[in-house]
Amino acid sequence: MSSKVYFTDLRAHASMNLQKKLEVLIRKTGIDTLDFDKKITAVKIHFGEPGNLSYIRPNFAATVVKYLKGKGAKPFLTDANTLYAGRRSNAVDHLRAAWENGFNPLAVDCPVIIADGLRGSDYIEVPIGLELCKTAKIGKAVTDADILVSMTHFKGHELTGFGGVLKNIGMGCAAVGGKLEMHSTSSPAIVDDNCTGCRVCEKYCAQGAILVGADKIARIDYEKCVGCGQCVAVCQYDAAQAVWENASELSGRKIAEYTYAVLKDRPGFHISFVMNVSPDCDCWNFNDYPLVADIGMAASFDPVALDQACADMVKEAPSLPMSRISSEKEHDHHRGKDKFRLTHPNVHWEAGLEHAEEIGLGTRSYELIKV
Repeated sequence: MSSKVYFTDLRAHASMNLQKKLEVLIRKTGIDTLDFDKKITAVKIHFGEPGNLSYIRPNFAATVVKYLKGKGAKPFLTDANTLYAGRRSNAVDHLRAAWENGFNPLAVDCPVIIADGLRGSDYIEVPIGLELCKTAKIGKAVTDADILVSMTHFKGHELTGFGGVLKNIGMGCAAVGGKLEMHSTSSPAIVDDNCTGCRVCEKYCAQGAILVGADKIARIDYEKCVGCGQCVAVCQYDAAQAVWENASELSGRKIAEYTYAVLKDRPGFHISFVMNVSPDCDCWNFNDYPLVADIGMAASFDPVALDQACADMVKEAPSLPMSRISSEKEHDHHRGKDKFRLTHPNVHWEAGLEHAEEIGLGTRSYELIKV
């Protein structure tokens, strides 16, 4: 049986701007069937690493918050601390980063709460008894909420192929220890011939797992390495490389199980913004040119169907001529081709959705309803 996914494009006019279209979309999807009255509602969103400009605009968050408050909800915006070094690895810096990017109470009219506390240790170990994860370490602000509404920037991702609803919820609601569990299958390696000894990877490794030796070559201490991929992202010489094998598939499946942990005891509603489809995650302090032109906004009660629908829409869209995957020889600009596989060739992103369907999180079969 297929799930319903509602979609609206980004065409707008004086009497119907994009914020109004978002409100119409979520109402048509059926968000009003949830009882929000006096319910504490976690709105899961990615605040964006400062320097990255492709994250969801705070204006859209404010629109959703206003709608929820109109239904009697008590909403708050939330995200959990990151595993890697950066501006969001503890609640103090994380809140400052969120406010810097426009996610502050004045702009969005609700509190901004870091889900797993000051240092990522404020979590509940949720029992799920699934194949890869028997329990899941979920930020307490999320587990204590009555309802979860996710707002996802749909884009590429170097570990999971794309970052969709499952990534936003499963990885995004996990405490630091949970993120470690999901990343722990994917430790990188150093290609000696490419290493210049610049020490950038050493500087950005939050675990102190990389040191440049006297031979000016970086070495990884795998006893300390957590597989977060920060060194891969910051290396300018292609010396730090991901060792994929089946790491991406395992991480995708663990993310599905963590998403199951978040949603199993509370109602959920999900919105995806298929715009600024950058090739990599919003966790980096930059964003590359989009893979495709802006497509639209989609919503569903089924996170699996929503991710599949968004992936299919990106697949059918032509790639932009200046994008990372473009080529002068591609006359159709990859129309109908898997943009995420072209961007990250060793990533089998379908594995996460397949596992999510197997554990009963949703279905990959969907009916796309245009609003």
